[in-house]
Amino acid sequence: MATRALLAEKLDSARSAGASVGFVPTMGYLHERHGSLVDASVACSDLTVVSVFVNPLQFGVGEDLDSYPTDLDADMELCGSRGASILFHPGVEEVYPEVAVQPAVPVADVAGPLDGVGRPGHFAGVAEVVARLLRAVGPCRAFFGQKDFQQLQVVRRLVADLGLPVDVVGCPTSREPDGLARSSRNVYLTEAERRAAPVLYRALQAGAAAVAVAGWDRVEVEAMMADMLTREPTASME
Repeated sequence: MATRALLAEKLDSARSAGASVGFVPTMGYLHERHGSLVDASVACSDLTVVSVFVNPLQFGVGEDLDSYPTDLDADMELCGSRGASILFHPGVEEVYPEVAVQPAVPVADVAGPLDGVGRPGHFAGVAEVVARLLRAVGPCRAFFGQKDFQQLQVVRRLVADLGLPVDVVGCPTSREPDGLARSSRNVYLTEAERRAAPVLYRALQAGAAAVAVAGWDRVEVEAMMADMLTREPTASME
C-alpha cells in the first residue's frame, strides 16, 4: 500500500468496526529488532501497520541516504510472518508533496544535545516525518525501540506538543547474542569492526553496575566507560 488515501480508507473501515491500530514506523531493511516491535504491536492491537520509508530529511550531507540498504520483498515477508496487517511504503512525493520541505516540528530542546551535536538537523527531520506518518495513520499505539533513546524522547515530545491521539510505546533494545544492538546499518561493519562492536554493550553494562553496586557518580562512570572504549583500537568517541 503506497498512498495515504488507501491507508486512511482501510483504517477508517477497521476503526468503524471497533478495531484498535498499532503502528511500527521503519526505514525498511527489516530484521529481528523490527520483528520484535511488530510482535509487540500485534500482541495488543487488532490491526498492525508497518511503514517502510527512507526519510531524506534526516540524512545530513555525506551520510548514507543513497546507499541505505533496502529489500522490500524481504520486508513484506517479515511483516507477513509476524502478523502485520498492512505494509505502508509511500514514495517521497506521497510523504512530502511540497516542492521544498523545511522541518517545522519544534523539538530543539530535546534534539539539540547528545547525538544532535554531531548530526545537526537529524532529529528535526525525524520529527517531521514521524509527525506526518502519525497523522496519516491516526489514533494508534506507536512502537519505537529504546535503542534510539534520544529519538524516542523526541517522538514523545512531538506527540505531546502536537496533541496527537497516539500512545507512544518504548520497546526494549533487541540485541545479538554478544550484546550488539541490532541495526540495519550493522551490514556496513567489517569483520574486525563487528568483532569489536560489542565493547559498546560491555561498557554500558559496566557503567550500570558501577552506579547500581558501587554508587559511582557520573564523572567516574563516564571516565571508566571512556577508558574501556578507547582501549578498543577500532573504536572512537565523539
